[in-house]
Amino acid sequence: MGLIYVDTCLVIYAFEDDAVFGARTREVLGSVSPDRLAISPLVKFECLVAPMKQGNLVLQRYYEEGLQHFVQLPISEAVFIQGAQLRARFGLKTPDALHLAAAQHHGCEALWTNDERLAQAAHGLAINVVSG
Repeated sequence: MGLIYVDTCLVIYAFEDDAVFGARTREVLGSVSPDRLAISPLVKFECLVAPMKQGNLVLQRYYEEGLQHFVQLPISEAVFIQGAQLRARFGLKTPDALHLAAAQHHGCEALWTNDERLAQAAHGLAINVVSG
């Protein structure tokens, strides 16, 4: 079984117990072995922005400690170039293009998300796992 790249939105839903998607996200993430769940530094970046902006050190530390439990995938220059190609071809936002490029570059079997547009651009790799 291969790695599953976890999009930032799912991490936030799970960690912050989102009222709409939190329980479903935790259920989905808990359905696979934790050593299959992968993130990139971009996920860390996106998760830490709000707690840092709010000065919420407790939530910041919670993310910093919790994110260590995911497989860490580096983002190389090749991933950025692949991301640029995806952004140009499909009109994805930069972060979405980089998430998809990282998942593709590292040979992940899936990219779990709640972003329907990303799921459509990924041609089967990205799966909206919380909408149903």
